Amino acid sequence: MGFLSYFQLSVIEISFIIFTVFIASIIRGFNGFGFSATCISLISFILPTIEIVPIILILEVLVSVFMIPYIWSKIDWKFVFQILIGITIGTPIGLYLLKFLSPSITHLLICGIVIFFVILQMRGYSNKKINNLPVKILTGGVSGIVNGFGTLGGMPVSLFLLITRVKPMIIRGSLAAIFFLTDAYAFGLSYLGGIVDLTVIYRALILIPILPLGVFIGNKLFVKSKEETYRKSVFYFLIIISVIGIITVINNF
Repeated sequence: MGFLSYFQLSVIEISFIIFTVFIASIIRGFNGFGFSATCISLISFILPTIEIVPIILILEVLVSVFMIPYIWSKIDWKFVFQILIGITIGTPIGLYLLKFLSPSITHLLICGIVIFFVILQMRGYSNKKINNLPVKILTGGVSGIVNGFGTLGGMPVSLFLLITRVKPMIIRGSLAAIFFLTDAYAFGLSYLGGIVDLTVIYRALILIPILPLGVFIGNKLFVKSKEETYRKSVFYFLIIISVIGIITVINNF
């Protein structure tokens, strides 16, 4: 079995994980986000979250690297660093609140709020007036706090970009850049904290080869899609991930 033995799972379970990562990389190549949310939502049926997250951190950094040729010229770096200010402030707050608040209840609230705003968006709501520095920092802060509780940090930023009617190519490029920087930082902390060990690295190595193919397919789908198709795809994705998150939390009660 070689590397596969590091998963200590059946062939069917390993095949499911590989397939999930492949689909998640297509989603990331198309949306610019959603890789972690997809992987953790589905793979958590097989592996505990604590075992999944370090692997996904490695894959998240690499899937962003594979996206660089497709998105580099479309990144709004000013927006990225404005959001990162908020994320830097919000992340430690989220980690601190984790000691006092129930992650499950918070997860439910976040998913419910996301569904509410997505429905508003699908009914035509938009607001370009909120596209200013204070709101961007606040959005980054909320994203950081949410990230402290789990894997939904991309939702507030993607919703902000959709509400302000930013062009899809800028949305995708900027989100990919944000996640690369934040995930590389998180991976560094995880490595220093001893969370990433040889088993994690070997598990990630099995999954890395399928990432560029998934990103390539996702990018092809994005190039062929119309702006409204992209927005609707992101809306439906956010709703599906939110519903799965709610079901997962309810099942764990």
